Amino acid sequence: MDQAPRFVSELTRRTLALILAGGRGSRLKHLTLWRAKPAVPFGGKFRVIDFPLSNCVNSGIRRIGVLTQYKAHSLIHHIQKGWGTLRGDFGEFVELLPAQQRIESSWYAGTADAVYQNLDIVRNHAPDHVLILAGDHVYKMDYGPMIAYHVKKRADLTVGCVHVPLDRASEFGVMAVDDDGRISRFDEKPPQPTPTVPGGQTALASMGIYVFSAGFLYEQLIKDADRKTSRHDFGHDIIPEALPRYRVMAYAFASAHTGQSAYWRDVGTLDAYWEANMELIDVTPELNLYDTSWPIWTYQEQHPPAKFIFDEDDGRRGMAVDSMVSGGCVISGAKIHHSLLFSAVHAHSYAEVTDSVVMGNVDIGRRAHIRRAVIDKGCRIPPDAIIGWDRAADEQRYHVTPGGIVVVTPEMLGQDLHHAR
Repeated sequence: MDQAPRFVSELTRRTLALILAGGRGSRLKHLTLWRAKPAVPFGGKFRVIDFPLSNCVNSGIRRIGVLTQYKAHSLIHHIQKGWGTLRGDFGEFVELLPAQQRIESSWYAGTADAVYQNLDIVRNHAPDHVLILAGDHVYKMDYGPMIAYHVKKRADLTVGCVHVPLDRASEFGVMAVDDDGRISRFDEKPPQPTPTVPGGQTALASMGIYVFSAGFLYEQLIKDADRKTSRHDFGHDIIPEALPRYRVMAYAFASAHTGQSAYWRDVGTLDAYWEANMELIDVTPELNLYDTSWPIWTYQEQHPPAKFIFDEDDGRRGMAVDSMVSGGCVISGAKIHHSLLFSAVHAHSYAEVTDSVVMGNVDIGRRAHIRRAVIDKGCRIPPDAIIGWDRAADEQRYHVTPGGIVVVTPEMLGQDLHHAR
């Protein structure tokens, strides 16, 4: 089948994307106490939701619904401010679909139920294909070739997949495929994942990206809603139920240059979140945020350029090395090493920050020393604070991950922003 650009663009124009952004993200613990996981800041100026949204727009898919539920205010606010520029008169939109009990008198019971409860809205848009996306993964992907593959294979459902290390595969849906790419087995988060090949060290894992032929999706969601024993989840229920009777295909997300699995990160744990941010500081990171051919779009407040001041003999020197520093930051006689600073961070004299992720509007007091930490938005780090040097002391005040990363929130510092009177 012809897969020329025009053919692919016709497919993407007739596709509706639905981004599942209602999850709590409990493994991110304190970072999701007041925000949904897709709203968590990432990469110095973005939020996680910006990656699937940007992928849609860059792929030519400009009819997008975002399904929200858990503590969605900051997510909704971000989308309204940053993603309201699509032209409605051209049939383009980013539509917010909060849990509103349209069909059932309950909140979303699972990923499939979230789409089912908005089935009337989906049908009104009359798509040929529906692209289901997780709103909490970081990657750059052109969805057009996947939709073209789905059509070429005459599939009812196509699942995007990557190879992951076997010791992490239990966090994902794991599949087995035949020589034609048809999925023969699918296990959601199995305790003992099956390797891709006998004795291998990787497993073929679902990315949480699904292409459905629209009519097939409607049929399966209605059947699933009537199944009393169902968890109403794509991975647990929809995909396994479809395997014996329908064409369910796997689409390998691979690098065009190497043929290996392309960059894709589930930043679902605090250690994974810290590591993914730290990767961006590398000289040639796998995720290239400077690629103008595939930009990541976002909403950002207008800030002045970052400012570095003081250069004195006693060590009071404003500097940053091997770091990413966003607009509005003032590095006032402080040293930043191998760290990522979001917008409007103010680091005062003699402070030092190393191997850390510092979110926006953080104030770092004089002589504070921070190492291997994630500092949440709005924190006011007091002068002379020592974070990341004494694990026992850190565990008394903050949260320390299994990997030794110290997570600091305003509440831990007695700065209860959300309950302020």
